[in-house]
Amino acid sequence: MRVLLFVLTNFAILLVASITLRLLGVEPWLDANGINFNSLLIFGALLGFGGAFASLAMSKWMAKRAMRVQVIAEPRNEQETWLVETVRRQAGQAGIGMPEVGYFESPAPNAFATGARRDAALVAVSTGLLQRMSRKEVEAVLGHEVSHVANGDMVTLTLIQGVVNTFVFVLSRVIGQVVDRVVFRNERGQGPGFWITTLIAQFVLSFLATMIVMWFSRRREFRADHGGASLAGRANMIGALQALGRGQDAELPASMRAFGIKGSRAEGLKRLFMSHPPLEERIAALQTQAAG
Repeated sequence: MRVLLFVLTNFAILLVASITLRLLGVEPWLDANGINFNSLLIFGALLGFGGAFASLAMSKWMAKRAMRVQVIAEPRNEQETWLVETVRRQAGQAGIGMPEVGYFESPAPNAFATGARRDAALVAVSTGLLQRMSRKEVEAVLGHEVSHVANGDMVTLTLIQGVVNTFVFVLSRVIGQVVDRVVFRNERGQGPGFWITTLIAQFVLSFLATMIVMWFSRRREFRADHGGASLAGRANMIGALQALGRGQDAELPASMRAFGIKGSRAEGLKRLFMSHPPLEERIAALQTQAAG
């Protein structure tokens, strides 16, 4: 239902954009100058959403390979049993199907959740997290990841990425066509001005679009922290975040970075491109909620 509503919403946005441009006379001008705007929108949406959904569909497979996740099919010891049973209990509380549970070798404390469906997700923790945190803190981290799944964050982030991919693709080509016709005064086909301008516009628009995607990514971390606090206790969630702050930094691969519990540090304008808020801000948010 989340996917259907999001797709319908963005179809409506594209429809409104097409109608607005037609009323302003932009679409007829584009048609007259070699760009069928409706066809461009459809192709851009197929390309933008197609790539995003293909990435989501392969997310579990890619995560397992990239992180060399050892999925716990049958617990072999007390720790593995505890991990599986903790996730099972939290998944029941959150109203989702039992995720696959696993761990990956890394000295740095981290964890992630991924998967195309709420009832068929993957939750994995690092060996460093298991070694450096108390069980109450690990339980909070697991609650954070289960909350990501329950909130449908992987799907929503993918859909937002599909939307911005579509607009970057379409707008960069519209800008390229306008510059090619108006500035370079090319009247036949699409000249060098179109391709050069399109590439530059696509780079600039992608840069701006990334800020939008990362803004949403940061907001979902606050929600997942709140979910982890609900499932494992606010004090435990705060303790887990504090423990993450004391741990060594070791970033996940780029394709997995937005799905880990701990992000990288950044200052100045780089903060706009962070997938995670600073740990200090996340802790303060939980403390403020507790005080309220």
